[in-house]
Amino acid sequence: MNDYSQLEKKLDYSFKDKQLIIEALTHKSYKKPYNNERLEFLGDAVLDLIVGEYLFSKFPESNEGILSKIRASLVNESGFTKLAKELDLGKYIYLSLAEENNQGREKSSLLSNAFEAVMGAIYLEAGLEKSREIAVRLLEKCHPKIDLDTLSKDYKTALQELTQATHGVTPTYEMIGSSGPDHKKEFEIAVTLDGETISTARGKSKKEAQQKAAEIALTKLKGSK
Repeated sequence: MNDYSQLEKKLDYSFKDKQLIIEALTHKSYKKPYNNERLEFLGDAVLDLIVGEYLFSKFPESNEGILSKIRASLVNESGFTKLAKELDLGKYIYLSLAEENNQGREKSSLLSNAFEAVMGAIYLEAGLEKSREIAVRLLEKCHPKIDLDTLSKDYKTALQELTQATHGVTPTYEMIGSSGPDHKKEFEIAVTLDGETISTARGKSKKEAQQKAAEIALTKLKGSK
């Protein structure tokens, strides 16, 4: 399950310090003296820079607002989960038995965090150029078309249009909780319609959580039509 040599082949990168890749793949539930949270923190910053630089070069005519929106649609939990799944990253993570039984290998938050940690580890050992090469290759493979129309789906607007047409009212968004340290806080948002909660979702920002909750609500409402 944890033969990470296959992961190295998919990354096209072999770690010299094997402890570094092991740490990047170790979830805190595994109860070792180390886990991947510090590398995740580093990888998050590295990926933010790489994607920002990539978009800056790719869209020379776009203004800061457009670039920020495209980056936000790529640099988030769902975006990193997509890249993690391209690598089959869930197969290689070290988890507790309880987390394993709780479908931990398929959890978006866990996959996204592990992907950030792996990229942080590559950056530490091989530097920015190698990290950029791997991240951009994965990005372009998972997103054959990178532009605002393709990536930045506004689920809140789509949900509002649907509920106005079907219920004659607009949905409301309520923050029902937050967790995590200040640098890695997660927010949980509920979408309510006619006083009934129809979906909840978590995100690294309130906006991200709202969009994810709206997407889930849209799927539910369309499925019940």
